[in-house]
Amino acid sequence: MRPLHPPSPERSAAVLRWFGEEVRSERPDLAALCLLVGAAADGTLDEAGMDAAQLELDRLAGLLPYRPGGPRDWARALCELLGERYGFHGSAADYQRLESSLLHEVLARRRGLPILLSVVWMEVARRAGAPVCGVALPGHFVVGFGAAGEQVLADPFDGGRVLTGADAELLVVGATGAPLDASMLVPATPLEVVSRILNNIRAWAAVRPERSEVALWAVELSLLLPSHPARLRYERAQLLVRRGDFVGGALELEAYAEVLGAVDEPAAEQVREQARAARALLN
Repeated sequence: MRPLHPPSPERSAAVLRWFGEEVRSERPDLAALCLLVGAAADGTLDEAGMDAAQLELDRLAGLLPYRPGGPRDWARALCELLGERYGFHGSAADYQRLESSLLHEVLARRRGLPILLSVVWMEVARRAGAPVCGVALPGHFVVGFGAAGEQVLADPFDGGRVLTGADAELLVVGATGAPLDASMLVPATPLEVVSRILNNIRAWAAVRPERSEVALWAVELSLLLPSHPARLRYERAQLLVRRGDFVGGALELEAYAEVLGAVDEPAAEQVREQARAARALLN
């Protein structure tokens, strides 16, 4: 497996701008956003590489049968093409690899996390005209075919296996200990999907302190999403200080303290103290 080399500072800045423009568009393109996440991680992924990934999704969609039937027929057609013929699936080992969260790498390796494999399923199915959506079950992302009430779920991580109601219930109970609720079956928007992907990347980097550069670009992309927790600014500040940018980290801490002060002044003062400590590291 080839190592991922981060992009140059100039390229990183361009990717951030492009990502910010896409998330603010009227209809954000899920595949484009996922490929920009990949470009933030992999300096070799240029515009030609992103176009090639989009064309691969187009090619796969062209291999699907024309209007195979109802939701279950669509689910089975995707399973036969992507899971059985092309071997897209996941395993426990994929959770240890950053590549498993990058769409261009998942297309090349045909391996990935449940949510990235679901993106492949959704994008291929959408291009072929299928009624498809992402379903963010707690702890395990799947895809749904058809409208509410007749929805058929499939698990791309398991090669696209069509799920029974009992299968979905077991996935949710296994992740949360609570039963499946109808609210868990609401289709996920493209921005919700990307937010969950970035959360996964930040969690991957959090247990690998030597990969703080990954955590930093993931939190910076997350901050560009229209809806994000304010505490992400605190996370970014901590990363900047950890990476030796004491002034940048202090400025971010001070900005976060201003937001926090409106609801919790004692906590805000603690953050200001952290900012002063970061500036003192310059001496």
